[in-house]
Amino acid sequence: MAGEKNLTGTILVVGGGISGLTAAVEAGEVGYDVIVVEKRPYLGGRVAQLHQYFPKLCPPYCGLEINFRRVKDNPRIKFFTLAKVEKITGQAGNFDVTIKIKPRYVNNNCTMCGKCTEVCPQERTDEFNYGLAKTKAIYLPHEMSFPAKYVIDDTTCDKCGKCVEACTYNAIDLNEQPKTVTFKVGSIIWATGWKPYDATRMDNLGFGKYQNVITNVMMERLAAINGPTKGKVLRPSDNKEIKSIAFVQCAGSRDENPLPYCSAVCCLASMKQATYIKEQYPDAKVYIFYIDLRAFGRFEDFYNRVKEYKDVNFIKGKVAKITEQPETKNLIVEAEDILSGKKTQQEVEMVVLATGMMPTTAEEKVPTDVPYDEFNFLLSDLQDNGIYAAGCAKKPMDVASCVQDATGAVLKAIQSIVRR
Repeated sequence: MAGEKNLTGTILVVGGGISGLTAAVEAGEVGYDVIVVEKRPYLGGRVAQLHQYFPKLCPPYCGLEINFRRVKDNPRIKFFTLAKVEKITGQAGNFDVTIKIKPRYVNNNCTMCGKCTEVCPQERTDEFNYGLAKTKAIYLPHEMSFPAKYVIDDTTCDKCGKCVEACTYNAIDLNEQPKTVTFKVGSIIWATGWKPYDATRMDNLGFGKYQNVITNVMMERLAAINGPTKGKVLRPSDNKEIKSIAFVQCAGSRDENPLPYCSAVCCLASMKQATYIKEQYPDAKVYIFYIDLRAFGRFEDFYNRVKEYKDVNFIKGKVAKITEQPETKNLIVEAEDILSGKKTQQEVEMVVLATGMMPTTAEEKVPTDVPYDEFNFLLSDLQDNGIYAAGCAKKPMDVASCVQDATGAVLKAIQSIVRR
């Protein structure tokens, strides 16, 4: 009986982003066994892909590195990457969970020497950089990747064996197979996060048609020192330095057809990215087209600071259309300036679309019966079923809010176990 009680006192955390990491370390450090399941080959989620985040505008690795260390040093926390929860049965206090783990093909002998990538003949699109770069079929997800080892993309690898020959540490096994493991857990925290709204669905804004129209998540990678341009924001079509740029708010949000809701963080994200531009190009002209600006509480000061930058222009009006001048690849942003009552056409060299946040659960459902709201965010924390949503699986949030919410989810998960 003692062994059974120990098993059902385990907390499963699904999602290894900032919410999942926070939940794992908070639960593990108060004495609970934790299992983390993450579908990517690394922990850190979308926060690892940012250049800076609020409220301190510091690099995300600051907080992530501390959490990675806390995970690594805590024997109560076990994690699986390239993994997915396939089945959940049972009830609060006594869940049976089936997890399928894809092969990584690289084991713990890996020293990240890079010799394998030097000989690999195959390339793949780099999803960490949102398609702005390519990697070899065997690759390190990013410089601070945790776990710190390479991975093989088996959708592009042709199993030629050159990497195996180049590796002197016996770290690569091209014959590794998927495996399935099962656990008994007492409660579950679902922290699978969000994905950017598909900007190609907005024909009028030109994403996917014009090379110099990018999304806000892509801008984060262009500004990041470990990004495809090593932190220099350059125009994608010709790698030129930019002299003018437009940020388009509510791209796909607050519209009855795409996403009816406000994602809350997009305004601040665009203002933050405007500071990236002004730091690199002090004389660049920046235009921010918005419907309403959301900068609540302490962030009002940040909004006032951005307004003081030279040549940062806020234009209240929804963008109707973006077209390209073929000879220059410049873009014409058409909108109505509501405050002046006039239509405006602004020529810029680059456009950044502030796309909304969609819950991952819109496409990847929890494999058991839990309630969702009308936008597919989880509502499972509203009933005592032992499964609790955390972070952006629950609603759009910034990083600080995700950390706070995940801590609350841990308390509920622990209470659920203690009550049984």
